[in-house]
Amino acid sequence: MPKPRRYLIISLLVVVAIALAWVSLRSVTPQVPEAIKRGYSEALDQARNGKPGAARVLYQQLARPDISDKRRLWLHAELPNYPSPQALKLADADLHHPSVAVREAAIDSIVALVPSGQRSLLLGPLLEDSEQAVRFAAAEALLGLSPDDLGLYFGPLQQVIDEYEQALQSQPATAHTHYQLARLHLHNAELKQAQQDLEQTLALDPGNLPALVMQIEVLDKLGQSDAAQQLLARQLKAQPDSAYLQHALGLWLLHHGQSEFALLGLSRAVELEPNNKHYRYDLATTLHSENELEAAQKQLQEIVQRHPADRKARVLLINYWKESGQLQNVQVLLAQLEQMNPDDPALQQGL
Repeated sequence: MPKPRRYLIISLLVVVAIALAWVSLRSVTPQVPEAIKRGYSEALDQARNGKPGAARVLYQQLARPDISDKRRLWLHAELPNYPSPQALKLADADLHHPSVAVREAAIDSIVALVPSGQRSLLLGPLLEDSEQAVRFAAAEALLGLSPDDLGLYFGPLQQVIDEYEQALQSQPATAHTHYQLARLHLHNAELKQAQQDLEQTLALDPGNLPALVMQIEVLDKLGQSDAAQQLLARQLKAQPDSAYLQHALGLWLLHHGQSEFALLGLSRAVELEPNNKHYRYDLATTLHSENELEAAQKQLQEIVQRHPADRKARVLLINYWKESGQLQNVQVLLAQLEQMNPDDPALQQGL
């Protein structure tokens, strides 16, 4: 065999051998220590209950390449309470996960972890995801952002919204499809169309309270505040014990500069659903705006007691205690926060 040909064959064999070795190395799944494999349930419990070391074990489990998609979804549900550069890195990695459900869960985590103005940089590329469901989830996460916040993704978002609208219109007319169409029309400031879709939603599902509250919002935006108020009053008369409607009343009054009266609706909502942390948080911030600092602190304390992992309430309570000079209480909560997540941005910023 001539030398040049022999050298060529040897070179090709070397290249093939290197390629096979590289593929082999790439296909090797990193070994997960047995202690971490066995620690999933304990890690989830620590995260849900705000226990010391919660962030560390939560990150360990999310970093596992061998964990099931279902378990990964449960971990993402807890991740927003443990923000850090590592948390953001893990959420960002799962935006590229093979599972559609995991990519959607990662979108939710990003929404909770990243301020709205910076969100489009991470979620914008998903507007071109190969799966329609992921494109739509990314679009929903970006609804409401200003053109400046969207930047280069303003055009792609509008394209996906158009695609989403066409997909909904091609489906059977249900309360859900009309409600989703109303949300898209509201985003595009197409108020008349939004109103029509909300009327269809309520015709098909008269008990759909989110649609009812959105209808009140649309009426307000159309300059029909009296009609909005009357609609809300009729519904409250029919369902006086609806915490959802009492909360909506409180927010409506707050929006219209009647914070003193808003407190009545917000307080009633908390009374009807004492374990709803969102209602209690809104009551606390409204109390604070009315200079009722001690009452606001008590509401936040109640959230932290009932939901120890709730970071938002914990951080706000620290701020309120600082405001009133209760530094001992501040130190206690800061110490607990540091035990849960030593990389929490609030600690790094010297809260």
